[in-house]
Amino acid sequence: MEEKIQIRIFPDGRIVAETKGIKGEKCTNYIQLIEELLNAKTVESNYTEEFYETEQVRIKQTERNELKNKR
Repeated sequence: MEEKIQIRIFPDGRIVAETKGIKGEKCTNYIQLIEELLNAKTVESNYTEEFYETEQVRIKQTERNELKNKR
């Protein structure tokens, strides 16, 4: 899944930002950036299921074979 940040601004001025496709604690790295871009301050944070997942790195079979052959 592509990494995204969804930002919703409501008529009452409330702002809700949610990360999509960003797994683990990496999503918290965006809090300060979002606050600066929107000139806002975080008052509440909730973690999605993705926060508790680990990021998996996939290596193509051809890359594995190349690494194996270099040894």
